Amino acid sequence: MTMTRRNFLSASAAVAAAPVLGAGAWGAPLPREADIVVIGAGVAGIAAARRIQAANRRVVVIEATGQVGGRCLTDTTTFDMPFDRGARWLHNPDTSAMIKLARGTGLDISPAPPGQKIRIGRRNARAGEIEEFLAALVRANRAIDDASRGKADVSCGSALPKNLGDWAATTEFMLGANAVGKDLNDISVIDKARGQDRNNAPIACRQGLGTLIAKLGEQVPLALSTPASRMAWSGRDVTVETPAGRVAARAAVITVSSNVLAAGNIKFTPDLPKRQLDAAAKLSLGSYDRIGLQLPGNPLGLARDDIIVEQSNSTRTALLFANIGSSSLCSIDIAGSFGRDLSTQGEPAMVAFAVEWLSKLFGSEAAAAVKKSSATRWNAAPFALGAMSSAAPGAQPSRKILTEPVGCMFLAGEATHETLWGTVDGAWESGERAAEAALRKIGALRDEPAAPAREPKPRRRTRS
Repeated sequence: MTMTRRNFLSASAAVAAAPVLGAGAWGAPLPREADIVVIGAGVAGIAAARRIQAANRRVVVIEATGQVGGRCLTDTTTFDMPFDRGARWLHNPDTSAMIKLARGTGLDISPAPPGQKIRIGRRNARAGEIEEFLAALVRANRAIDDASRGKADVSCGSALPKNLGDWAATTEFMLGANAVGKDLNDISVIDKARGQDRNNAPIACRQGLGTLIAKLGEQVPLALSTPASRMAWSGRDVTVETPAGRVAARAAVITVSSNVLAAGNIKFTPDLPKRQLDAAAKLSLGSYDRIGLQLPGNPLGLARDDIIVEQSNSTRTALLFANIGSSSLCSIDIAGSFGRDLSTQGEPAMVAFAVEWLSKLFGSEAAAAVKKSSATRWNAAPFALGAMSSAAPGAQPSRKILTEPVGCMFLAGEATHETLWGTVDGAWESGERAAEAALRKIGALRDEPAAPAREPKPRRRTRS
């Protein structure tokens, strides 16, 4: 029996590995001056740069790696079709400005395909078993929402009902590791409850989200393979030091991940305020990686774009995205504490787990059929250091802290979005927000009264 995406699929993470793949490495010579300098050519950086260009101000984007996209990275060479090593879905097509832009790029933008199943050992779950699982998800979500209205912010794990039975581990995987890259014991109930619905008609790009971000950044002045090593800042200007020289600007938008910021990989003169550094540390990135396997001949006997999870009894589990786009490519996603521990063992151990896990669910034919493999290791990627942010218990206010200006510098990225954290959509909105703040700082926008905040739509918990 299959289930609807709304009932089943928590948003896949914005994660990937670190090789220089995907978008071509193009760029402009590094200028010595700009009105606004943007650090990072990921989703937030491209959004910020486009907004600054729209205001007819000089901008340059300084990117440490050799490609555009950040944690949206599409590998077009390893397999016989694009492999999204990073983010896989966009969300909320009725309200997302990014999706509207995506539809004008000429790329194939379409609803993510349905067709999710649960595996219990070597068989698919029966209708009654799926109903039990969906009921467990509803009860767990309701308990987390209820706990978020309490006096203290606690972990999602502590709020779970104690009688989820055989579906306890699967529920925890779907709501925790698979959704945000961390186990529920490490996630704030307030942060989780405030997160806008991620299952609202997700959208995919057939050519890959990394390809899409590169397309949207085609007209942006870029300096690739140019890491920012130091930023000297004040309330009036900023100077960025790179191996290719210095760039002086009147303001800066900084879009590096919360882990990179907290790690001090970019030095600041004077130092960043402790308030911002502490906030970044409390919004550390979870772990989410993909193991791509090419399995010719469909040895698993699955349909195009089937998504499978198992009834598990521990954190040693995964999510399967099979026969991607009618190809022989399958992706086995690992996340949370188990995924983090496995990724530290290296790619051979990750591939071995994937083959073992598929063999357990579908038989030994899977092991013999593997023609090619590739695994991501985002936690080891020096300019990412993880997947997507989630707040520790008590740390949800840190997201708003990261939106506060620091002199003439403005932070952006998914970690700074209070409701769409962990998503490509949230990263894009944060980049536009930070760009507008920087433009106001340099007098390029009139300071208009802020529009009333748009309330996020309630997350749907009922079964359809």
